[in-house]
Amino acid sequence: MAYRIVPIGREVADLVRTRRQAPGYGHPASVETATGTGPCRQCLRLFRIGQEKRILFTYNASPDGPAIPQPGPVFIHEAPCPSFDAEGIPPDLHELPLFLEGFGAGTWRVRRLPVEPGRLDAAIRALLDDDAIAHITIRNAEAGCFVARVERR
Repeated sequence: MAYRIVPIGREVADLVRTRRQAPGYGHPASVETATGTGPCRQCLRLFRIGQEKRILFTYNASPDGPAIPQPGPVFIHEAPCPSFDAEGIPPDLHELPLFLEGFGAGTWRVRRLPVEPGRLDAAIRALLDDDAIAHITIRNAEAGCFVARVERR
């Protein structure tokens, strides 16, 4: 099953960097020196603790359309960075404690699956084998926050 990992889009990240506000909510975004590894929700690379600035803002991980909103806190680099746009899984995600949520139509959660270290690809494929699942979100298992979206190709 072919899939792609979809980060927060460049347009959203640029808007947050420019306005210092959460898209769709208008909540203020805050800038801080990284105290945790993240990852950045645009490039999907881990933050260098104590070295990089990051922006914290509220983001709705639900797709457009008739979806139940899923707002929550996320981070991006303060400085512009390239959006992840490659085949496979971003290397830095292998280091993080993660879980997957498989959603059906209208963002009704169908299944939640913890990911064992080194098994992210297998876990994604297992969820995508279920026809009831329309898309997957990757979430941090410690904080519960959105990391990226997974879509079938």
